[in-house]
Amino acid sequence: MKSWPELPERLNELTYKIIGAAMAVHQALGAGLLERVYENALGVELERQDIPFQRQVPVQVMYKGVQVGKGSIDLLVDETVVVELKVVRRIIDAHVAQLLTYLQAGGYPLGLILNFGVARLKDGGIRRVILSHNGA
Repeated sequence: MKSWPELPERLNELTYKIIGAAMAVHQALGAGLLERVYENALGVELERQDIPFQRQVPVQVMYKGVQVGKGSIDLLVDETVVVELKVVRRIIDAHVAQLLTYLQAGGYPLGLILNFGVARLKDGGIRRVILSHNGA
């Protein structure tokens, strides 16, 4: 697993910027468009802020040392924060479980679920998930 020195402050600043970018996108586009539209728009915002990111990063799902499936991280920001985008009525436990799987598989310390299906992101559209040292 990767080592993340200075984790708290660096990640707090980065997540603040990501959430700010997401709020700008949501304010401009509103709710209910396709997930891919928000991914593209959030990419534009991150680029404008010179925040490095990758789109659709592949994740291998392993079972007893054998790859049994694949997933795809919507956005990996600064090789540290996994961002999963949703357009749903509300974030549910299955969304959190998916994000935790991606965090564990890639050894990433933190993830965000951003739900663009709500009227306002700050009202239940943001979930921050931290991978603890014991794996969840």
